[in-house]
Amino acid sequence: MSAVREQLPEGRYGRSADEAADRKLRITGAVLGVLFLGLLGWFGWHYVVDNRISAEMIKFDVVSATEVQVHLEIRKDEGVQGVCTLRSRSEDGVEVARKDVRIDDPGTRIDRVFTLRTTAHATSAELMGCTAR
Repeated sequence: MSAVREQLPEGRYGRSADEAADRKLRITGAVLGVLFLGLLGWFGWHYVVDNRISAEMIKFDVVSATEVQVHLEIRKDEGVQGVCTLRSRSEDGVEVARKDVRIDDPGTRIDRVFTLRTTAHATSAELMGCTAR
């Protein structure tokens, strides 16, 4: 009885088509991975470096059925002016106030309280974001 071979002799017929395709896929995947990481780094760098104004809502206080006070801490570059958008919502999630507040102070750190006039009783307030002008 003779043994039946299931594989070709090693190195006799060159590389198989599957090995060549696997190599091309690995190279393509590596190149795309490097490009993706580079793009992610570029976006992250520009987000951190180009963002010249940022703010944090310290607290909010519902003063009355038509008024909410929002305490913001703003950090920015010297002399940069900007706008921060504030929003307030009612218990059912409906927006009852929105206000764009101008940040014109020359300092780098500003701590201020802003007042929002609401159209109904508010239960929350939030900082939507800040942009430099």
